[in-house]
Amino acid sequence: MPANLPPDYHAAEKRYREAKEIDEKIEALEDMLAIIPKHKGTDKLKADLRRRISKHKEQQLQRKGTSKVKTAYSIEKEGAAQVALVGPPNSGKSSLVTTLTNASPEIADFPHTTHKPTAGMAIFENVQFQLIDTPPVTRSYTDPALIDFLRRTDIIAIVLDIKADPVEHLEEVLEILRENRIFPEGSPVPGNLSKRPFVKKMLITVNKVDGPREFEDYEAFRQLSGTQIPAVSVSTRSGLNMSPFLKQIYSMSGIIRVFTKTPGKDPDRNMPFVIPHDSTLEELAGRIHKDFVSRMKYARVWGKTVHGQMVQRDYIMQDGDIVEIHM
Repeated sequence: MPANLPPDYHAAEKRYREAKEIDEKIEALEDMLAIIPKHKGTDKLKADLRRRISKHKEQQLQRKGTSKVKTAYSIEKEGAAQVALVGPPNSGKSSLVTTLTNASPEIADFPHTTHKPTAGMAIFENVQFQLIDTPPVTRSYTDPALIDFLRRTDIIAIVLDIKADPVEHLEEVLEILRENRIFPEGSPVPGNLSKRPFVKKMLITVNKVDGPREFEDYEAFRQLSGTQIPAVSVSTRSGLNMSPFLKQIYSMSGIIRVFTKTPGKDPDRNMPFVIPHDSTLEELAGRIHKDFVSRMKYARVWGKTVHGQMVQRDYIMQDGDIVEIHM
């Protein structure tokens, strides 16, 4: 094991050893994977962590339905990432999901229309993302089950209405999240928490930017908000920036696309393998078929850094690589 692992890693490893429930073990392993330094010396350890996460998730699926009661928030993750849309009432979360997916959440011009989460699949180029419309987050009431769901989701998109008071609403949403130990990635986390924090990738999505005046208001919002959280302006009415919104989700998701081919044939560009950043050729082979790991001799790769060269198992896959595996 590498000797330069940080203290947070060892703390997560201790939680893993002491965990009694499978979900606690998965949570600790995912923390270890997020904390571990990214360099060549940790490749084997990262692969081992991913295998253990996969094993525990299979155990979790086998036990599903026998230990926990399903709720409206028991939403299985689909696609490359699960994105929860949160925000104050009437900010346009439902309209965004309707515009980008085949889901049909109830939409109205009055607040609190959404009473339960609604999932839909959005496509960016050839990758699918799961968008979840959720009930409002307000100081008067926020569903505890929603908070628990936000702790499990991959990305939180905070949806705001530019025509309301986006600065105040952003501060309110972030404060509610902080009170529930949910913090934006890159922001300071209090050191006196009695329980572990949940650090999440977040994207501010300012809706109803329907024209030049609203865009000026959006620029003013960016200056006044004082936040380092990435932001994008959109309009579900005109369709403004729907693709940039999904592109931002793609870049935040920590994934790459890899295409496979058989000798003498072209790759299928419509069916990529979606894998985590820094995945190795060996890890890709295991995703294609479990037997490929033991049977694979080498592979040829065409991409940004190689052009048909032979590569070995520890080759780090790059976005857009085309792989030809030889047994």
